[in-house]
Amino acid sequence: MYKLKLAGLSSALLLFINVACQRPDEEVTAITTEQTPYVLSFPANLAPPIIPADNPLTEEGVKLGRVLFYEKKLSAKNNVSCGSCHMQKFAFASGTALSKGTDGQDGTRNTMHLANIAWDNHLTWDGHAPNLEEQARIPISHRLEMNQTLEQAATKLQQTEPYPRLFQAAFKSAVITPDNIVKAIAQFERTLVSANSKFDRFLKSEATLTAEEMEGLLLFSTKPNPAQGIRGANCVTCHTGTLTDHKFINIGLDDKIIDKGLGGVTGMAADDGKFKVPSMQNIALTAPYMHDGRLKTLEEVLDYYNEHIVASSPNIDSELLQNSNEINGKTLMLTPKEKAKIIKFLQTFTDSTFINNKNFSEIAPK
Repeated sequence: MYKLKLAGLSSALLLFINVACQRPDEEVTAITTEQTPYVLSFPANLAPPIIPADNPLTEEGVKLGRVLFYEKKLSAKNNVSCGSCHMQKFAFASGTALSKGTDGQDGTRNTMHLANIAWDNHLTWDGHAPNLEEQARIPISHRLEMNQTLEQAATKLQQTEPYPRLFQAAFKSAVITPDNIVKAIAQFERTLVSANSKFDRFLKSEATLTAEEMEGLLLFSTKPNPAQGIRGANCVTCHTGTLTDHKFINIGLDDKIIDKGLGGVTGMAADDGKFKVPSMQNIALTAPYMHDGRLKTLEEVLDYYNEHIVASSPNIDSELLQNSNEINGKTLMLTPKEKAKIIKFLQTFTDSTFINNKNFSEIAPK
């Protein structure tokens, strides 16, 4: 049985590595001589990030994007910024179930954390944005978030020093446009690379997991087979790496679909109730969980998957109904000790250098 577990672990590790090494469709293009190329540092096992040909990374663009990420003038009442909801100490999540917008109203979905999104081409819980430039447009104009048009934001910034000079440096024009606002924010967000968690170092043979963490990894990576005495949680079916694999699934939260998720974007009933599978990177820092933030802790998440999945939920992923550690079991049936070991393993995804990186913190425009 131990050999079987090791084989499962090897397969899981290959999944982690293979997902991380998938190569995107686009790569960095030439940068004009007037600007300074930004050299993005990322692990050698990753393919180059997804960077549009019309928005290459530059030192000037990233600096401007960082300033704009924390600029409250992007909101109608000048009181919230991107950084108000995406807080560095929470790995750029909000720490709350729902975030309040410029008018003090709650949004409708939990704030997704930001890490390694330069490799992502399906942004937001419902996949509405195909790239970071388009994603940046959404909260600025959304009525429950910043609630102003990008044209209004551009007018404000045009009248605020030193923004004309910063845009001149980044885009060779002091005339501030909506497109250049979102391009700058996207450039900064592509620099949010998190690759120094204990698990990252473990994959590079630079760190050793404790016995409990290793047992948690085995459970996380193993599909249960009670007939053969193999116990597991089979988390790796969906969570295949510290990046996301772009899956959208219905995990059985409700018996009736309230928020259509992906279905609201595609218009297909078969996609109703499906939401993006998040990355595991820094997962212990990004509570509360699920698209609406209904689960407060990792313990609640494990309890949910273990015993509270709504099997009658429309479009539920069939894999979730096929996992049990008991013969003919209707639920996953992990023990409290097994759940605790999985949580110990999930904590190895925490990258303390990421949440303390001064290059990501708020700076004043100058």
